[in-house]
Amino acid sequence: MPLLAANLSMMFNEHEFLDRFKAASVAGFTAVEYLFPYDYTRQQLVEQLQANSLEQVLFNTVPGDWDAGERGLASLPGREQEFLDGVGKALDYATALHCPRIHAMAGLLSDETKRSEHTDIYIKNLSDALELCSAQQVDLLIEPINPINMPGYFLNDFQQACDILDQVNTGSYSAKLQFDFFHCQRIHGDVANWIEKCKRHIGHFQIAGTPDRHEPDTGDLPYREIIAAAEQHGFDDLAIGCEYIPAARTEDGLQWCEDWL
Repeated sequence: MPLLAANLSMMFNEHEFLDRFKAASVAGFTAVEYLFPYDYTRQQLVEQLQANSLEQVLFNTVPGDWDAGERGLASLPGREQEFLDGVGKALDYATALHCPRIHAMAGLLSDETKRSEHTDIYIKNLSDALELCSAQQVDLLIEPINPINMPGYFLNDFQQACDILDQVNTGSYSAKLQFDFFHCQRIHGDVANWIEKCKRHIGHFQIAGTPDRHEPDTGDLPYREIIAAAEQHGFDDLAIGCEYIPAARTEDGLQWCEDWL
């Protein structure tokens, strides 16, 4: 049985952010994830997790200037120290929240002719970040994001992600793949087959219906069959982040997961 984690950046937006923890718990969730914790103190978030008996399973490292359109720093030239400082800040939060994994967003590629430069910086930054994460026993994740929903994102292919992880993971502690069914379906299709291809790297799952990113039982993604395929590969103990945009009230669209909550 999968551990479903409500993504509080997308779900329960009927409530103020700190109130979404209680809403998720009342709806039956025992785990949460979200994009960023940094607008709140560690103590505020710890209090919400403890009060609502929730496990924190994931959040992102500092993304740069999100409001200005930045989508991560890990591959950006000249931002290396800022990226590592952000990883350190994320690890401070992860320690306080007992969160076992953080996701480092790669950033936007300004010019395709600079892809090689971005790749070299990305690999070096991830290697340096992995040292920091390994010391705290926190998993470092990377995630391919489809170019339809996020044009220009540097990491936009699952094979590309696996190849980069092969270059980064040279020591005893490994960075891992955040495998989002929605992004895989939009980039490649045949999600179950890509789980097979990527299985040695996968450290977290996320799910949403395609193409509209609503509840997983909407659209063309056979989510139950894909989750079953993932469990056959031994991933039944991994959390699945529910990173979707509810079509209406969050609570009204939870029928798809009622058997698991």
